[in-house]
Formats: sequence, structure tokens, C-alpha cells
Amino acid sequence: MAEQDLIYRVDGPVAFVTINRAPARNAITPEAVGLFHAALDQAQADPLVRVVCVTGAGDKAFCSGADLGGGMQDAGRRSHFDNYARLISRLAEFPKPTVARVNGHCLAGGTGFMLACDIVVAKASAQFGTPEVNVGLFPMMIGALIFRNVPRKKAMEMILLGQRLTAAQALEMGMVTRVVADADFDAEVAAVLAALAAKSPIGLRLGKQAFAAVEQMQLAEAVRYLAGQLLEVAGTQDAREGITAFLEKRTPQFKGE
Repeated sequence: MAEQDLIYRVDGPVAFVTINRAPARNAITPEAVGLFHAALDQAQADPLVRVVCVTGAGDKAFCSGADLGGGMQDAGRRSHFDNYARLISRLAEFPKPTVARVNGHCLAGGTGFMLACDIVVAKASAQFGTPEVNVGLFPMMIGALIFRNVPRKKAMEMILLGQRLTAAQALEMGMVTRVVADADFDAEVAAVLAALAAKSPIGLRLGKQAFAAVEQMQLAEAVRYLAGQLLEVAGTQDAREGITAFLEKRTPQFKGE
């Protein structure tokens, strides 16, 4: 029986979503996109899951983009593009914190998954880029995320030249949040996931949703809206527990309420 193109597993408070096509550099298939949607459904519905980690199988690639052989056929092309667009939008607005564990090269459509996550931890040996122009395509959908993370001139240079970037260059551009030596990579990812899992889940959810809502607002409107959202967060049991624990000099015990 063939393995699924994407694997979902839960380890304690962390849900791992793994693109499982290491021999194909974790190129994304239409089937994997469908499984990714289902994985997010499970993670969102599971009250025990506090953080989602997106990664690729093996140690060579995080995701090399679309499977040009299996996902670009005329018959299903529009449906596949629409499903991928919905997926990166959903991941970018996911109510629980998300971490991209970039265990290897991250190219083309894989850039969309990476940039949609809140935090990106990359191996120092990983390479990045949008090589679509080299095969007569263009990184259309992921462009919306690129321009929300990268200064325009650097983004256009990457997109138009289609050349690969080092992890250090990706960090300088703002595409990743931290670059870690390969030997220390797993420990660093584990530390980030543990730190996120220890936060108030309701506080993080309300905060992420509020920031997503104000992204297109004018400044005055955004500040007024966020003032109301702060009142909501401050009224949660987790906020009361957090403040009490701070005053009592102990670790808070958040319950997501």
C-alpha cells in the first residue's frame, strides 16, 4: 500500500503536518493539498492541539513546489490552483500558531506554505527561491505573501531572476525568522514549539484573529478595534491566571478559557 502524500500526526500539544514525498523533493500534489486541508480541519477542531508544525519528509527538501508532472494537467489545473490558493490563505489566517520547520530546500509553491506560517525556522543549509520563471511560469498566488514579508525590490529581484538564495539571504530579506546550524536544528524547533504550546491558547487565538482583521484598516480604526479586542482577551480566565501567576512568581497554568 502506497504511503499518503501528506501525513498528519499529533505529539502532545503539537500537530505535525508533513509533506511526505521525499524522493520527489516533497513536490506538492493535488492529493497532498486535499490532505493538508483535512489536517488543518483536525488541528483546528482538536482542543489539545496548541500549535501546528509544517515540514517536509527527509532532510533534503521542505517543499519544491507543485508536482509539474501530476498537478499541472489541463483537466484539473483550475481546481488545483483554487485549492492551493484557499490552502495558503487558510494557513496564513489559522487561529492557532503555526511554525514552518524548513528542513531543506524551499522553492516555488513551498514558499507559500513557509510564508503563510507565523514563525519560520530554517536549516542553515537550506536554499530558497521562486524558479517559476525558468519554466515559463510566474509565482502568482504566493506573490501575495511574498510582498507581505519582503521589501518590493528584493522580492522582484528574486521573482524575476529565478535564482536560488541561501538561508542567510532569506533571513536578511525577512522570509524566515531564524536560521539554525543543521546540527542544532531539531533542538531549536522543539524549543520553539514548546514555548508556543506553553502560552494561553485563547489569548493567541484572539490575538491572531484580531491582527488579521486589522490588516486592511486605517490606523485610527485599527487601534479602536484592537482596544476592544484587548478588553475581550483581558476578560478570559487565562488572562486572570497569567496575571495572578506573575504576581505570585510562578508558572501560569493556562487552560484555554
